Amino acid sequence: MITLKDSEFRELTGYMKANYGINLKEKRILIEGRLSNLITEKGFTNFSDYLKFVFEDSSGDEISTLINKLTTNHTFFMREADHFEYFKDTVLPYLESNCKTKDLRIWSAGCSSGEEPYTLALIIADYFGTQKAMWNTKILATDISLRVLEAAEKGVYSGEAVNTISRYWALKYFNKIDNDNYQICDQIRGEIIYRNFNLMAEIFPFKKKFHVIFCRNVMIYFEPKTKMELINKFYDMTETGGYLFIGHSESVNKDETRYKYVMPAVYRKG
Repeated sequence: MITLKDSEFRELTGYMKANYGINLKEKRILIEGRLSNLITEKGFTNFSDYLKFVFEDSSGDEISTLINKLTTNHTFFMREADHFEYFKDTVLPYLESNCKTKDLRIWSAGCSSGEEPYTLALIIADYFGTQKAMWNTKILATDISLRVLEAAEKGVYSGEAVNTISRYWALKYFNKIDNDNYQICDQIRGEIIYRNFNLMAEIFPFKKKFHVIFCRNVMIYFEPKTKMELINKFYDMTETGGYLFIGHSESVNKDETRYKYVMPAVYRKG
């Protein structure tokens, strides 16, 4: 395994924090473990030469690969199921009654390999049923990792992954493509708009505010100041009466946010 010198460690962690808000100061062993093989494959023998190569790559491909290696993209359908139950039983009925334009705006921020936005799309399809065509329910799904976005767009999942959802969903919305894999049907895949986006962007370039923002298990590497700055930006991009869902392992200081606490990891803009 290639080891990190102190100067290399400071350079890499400083870069990731400044550009992506990711705090890796306690992750030295993780960094060495995840990058050593990659560095060798690229033909380098130390972190300094590899980082120089990454930072000088004008295409952006190498920094994307680095980010993919250092960020954990573990997710599954119906993860933290109580959130999805609340979305189905409380949020959607509220939006159906109050959104007169029938234009729902939902953002899955840090969507990883797509399980979260697809779960939301499945719930919405079931909820509106035959009335679905009268509503615009496209979901924006963003991530900094190009690799996971490409996988999410394809909508292909293993039989093991599909076994975690209801048999009704599996039969209605998934097509078997080989012995091991299933693909989500075009109807549901067409409901998601995937975009590469860095949550550390100074300005969020969205023309309209969102009724619902899911940003779960994304801020676990963020320092408190970075996290609160992001949550305040989310607040400014949330419609009055709209909701923010974060991960159960994350928390918001109630004294530092204008959102109102609803239930564990769910907040609302009054």
